[in-house]
Amino acid sequence: MSELIKHECGIALLRLRKPPEYYFEKYGTLTWGLQKIYLMMEKQHNRGQDGAGLAGIKINAVPGSRYLFRERSDKPDSIIRIFRRIYDEVEKSTGKAERKGDSLKPDRIPFICDVYLGHLRYGTYGTYSLDQVHPVSRENNWRSKTLVMAGNFNLTNVSEIFGSLVELGQNPVDFSDTVTILENIGFRLEEENERLMRIFLGQGFSKKEASVMTGQNLDIASILSKSSRNWDGGYVMAGMIGHGDAFVLRDPNGIRPAYCYADDEVAVVASERPVIQTVFNVDYEQVREIPPAHAFIVRADGTVGTEQVREPGEPKKCSFERIYFSRGTDGEIYSERKKLGELLTRPVLEAVDYDLENSVFSYIPNTAESAFYGLLKGIEEYLNEYKTVRFRKLNGKADDEEYLKIISLRPRVEKIAVKDVMLRTFITKDKSRDELVGHVYDITYGTVRKGTDNLVVIDDSIVRGTTLKKSIIRILDRLGPKKIVVVSSSPQIRYPDCYGIDMAKLGDFIAFRAAVALLEDEGESEYLNTLYQRAREEILKPVNEIKNLVKELYDRFPESRVTRKISDLLRDEGVAAEIEVVYQTVESLHQACPGHTGDWYFTGIYPTPGGNRVANQSFINYMEGKDKRAY
Repeated sequence: MSELIKHECGIALLRLRKPPEYYFEKYGTLTWGLQKIYLMMEKQHNRGQDGAGLAGIKINAVPGSRYLFRERSDKPDSIIRIFRRIYDEVEKSTGKAERKGDSLKPDRIPFICDVYLGHLRYGTYGTYSLDQVHPVSRENNWRSKTLVMAGNFNLTNVSEIFGSLVELGQNPVDFSDTVTILENIGFRLEEENERLMRIFLGQGFSKKEASVMTGQNLDIASILSKSSRNWDGGYVMAGMIGHGDAFVLRDPNGIRPAYCYADDEVAVVASERPVIQTVFNVDYEQVREIPPAHAFIVRADGTVGTEQVREPGEPKKCSFERIYFSRGTDGEIYSERKKLGELLTRPVLEAVDYDLENSVFSYIPNTAESAFYGLLKGIEEYLNEYKTVRFRKLNGKADDEEYLKIISLRPRVEKIAVKDVMLRTFITKDKSRDELVGHVYDITYGTVRKGTDNLVVIDDSIVRGTTLKKSIIRILDRLGPKKIVVVSSSPQIRYPDCYGIDMAKLGDFIAFRAAVALLEDEGESEYLNTLYQRAREEILKPVNEIKNLVKELYDRFPESRVTRKISDLLRDEGVAAEIEVVYQTVESLHQACPGHTGDWYFTGIYPTPGGNRVANQSFINYMEGKDKRAY
C-alpha cells in the first residue's frame, strides 16, 4: 500500500486446557504456551507496531504468590522486547532451581501461566505512550474481581459511557476509551460478584467458600450484556478474570474480526484465521468465526462455549480487512483480492485504449500484489478472446509470422516500484511522516519506452493521495511514460471511519477535496457554508435520528467527475505524463467480497447510529479548521 492507514489492533488469547506438567512431558518444555502465544502475536505484527503487551494468569496460584503477570512496551520491536524480558525472568527462576538441585515447579516460575492475553497496538487515537498499551488491568484482592482487558475497538459514544459511570458514583482515573470500557465492565463484574456472594453467604457458606463458588458461577454473558448494551461502535473485547475465566466479545454487526479454535489441549482466539491455522497446524474448516453479538467464553475449569450477548444487527463486516488489513495468506482473502483486480480489467483496458502492446503493468508493493495477479488474469482472458477473434478473421490466410505475433501478445509486466525498507514512514509520528514520503520508493529504470508506453500501476486504495502525488507519480514520471494510470482496487474513500481505522478526518481524503474543488469550479462554494449550518443543527438531534448530510455533497456530482478531479489533483507541477485514476466500484467490491459488506467509508451508510454523527462532526471540524478526529 502506498499510504499507511493505521487500523484495528490484533488480539491473541490462549487458554491451556491441561496442567503445565502435561506440556512439559509431551513437548519437553514448560514454555510451550509462551512459545505459542509469541507466535500468535508475531504472526499478527502487521496489525500493530505502536506497542505490544502480554498478560498471563496462573489459575492455581496459592495466596501470597503472584497470579497475574503483565509485560508491555511502546518501543520499536515491542514484541521482541516484551518476550526478551519475560524469558529473562523465566531463565532466572529455572536457573536458580537447577543450581539448588530442585525440580522445576511451574507455580514458582513467572509467566508459566494457564491463560494468556496478547495485544498488538496501532494508535488510532493519536497518542503514543505505555499507558495506552494493552492489556490493561483492574486489580483486586478478590481474584474474581480482577479484570484484565485488551481490545480491538473504537466506540463513537465513549463520552456518554464515561458520563454514565460518573452518574453511578465512579471517579475513573482517565477519560480514554480503554479505561472507560475497563471500568464499565469492571463495575458489572463487581456487581455480579456481590450478587453471588450474598446468595452463597445466605446459604451458610464461609466467606472463603463463597468466594470460590462466586468465581465458579459468574454469569459472564450477563456481565458483558449489561456492560455493552449502550456501546456504539465496532469491537472485539478480550478479557481475563483473575480466577481464570476468559472471554472474547464481538460487536453485533461483526465489524471487527475474531476467529476461534479449541481442542483438548488449547482454546484460542485471534484476529485472523491463518494465525491459528499456522501456529496450531489445523485446517481452515477447524477455525471458526465468532458470530457477531456473541462471546467466546472459556471458564476457569477449561469449559469452552459461545453465548449470545446482544441482539445481532445487520452483518457489516469491515471490507477493508479483505482489501488491505488482513494478511493475504488466508485462502478466501487471497481469492477475493485477486477478484478485485480481475473486476478492474475492463476500465483499465479502456484507460489505455486497449493498447496492450504499448502498456506496462505493475503494482505498488506489497499488499496490492494479489489484486495485480487478478488484473493480469483478466487481461489474459481478454487477450484469449481477442486472439480467437483475430484467428477467425485470418481464416488461415496469414503467414506464420503473423500468427506468431498474435500468439505472443501478452501483458507486459515489470517490477517498477521498489520500496526502500530503510525508509518506512509508518515508524514515524504524524508530523514528520510527510518529510519522508518523497523517498520511500525507488524505480527500475529501462522498463518503459519514453513517450510511447502507458504505465499502469495498481494500489489497494487511495486515501489522502499524498504519497502518490509527492513520491510515486513523480518517480514514475522519470521513466518517461506517455500516460500513468493509477488503479485502486477499492472504491473512493469518501467518509470517515469511527470503528478502528485511522481515517477520521474528512479533509484528509482526496475524494472529499475533489468534491470541494468541483464546487469551486462551478462557483458554488457557498454551498459548504449552508451544509455546515445544517450539520451543526443535525448533530443536536437524538443520535438515532441523525442523517449523514455529507452524502449530499457527493450526490451533486457523478462519481466519474469526482474521479477525473482526483486525477487532476494528483498531477503535481513538473509531471509530464498524463494522469488517470481508475477506481473499483462499490458493486464490484461486493461481488468480490460478498461476506464483508461493511462499506461505510465508501458509501456513507454506517452500521450504527453513531456513524452518522461522526460524519457530520467531521465535516463541521473541517469547516472550522479543527485538525482532530470527530469522536
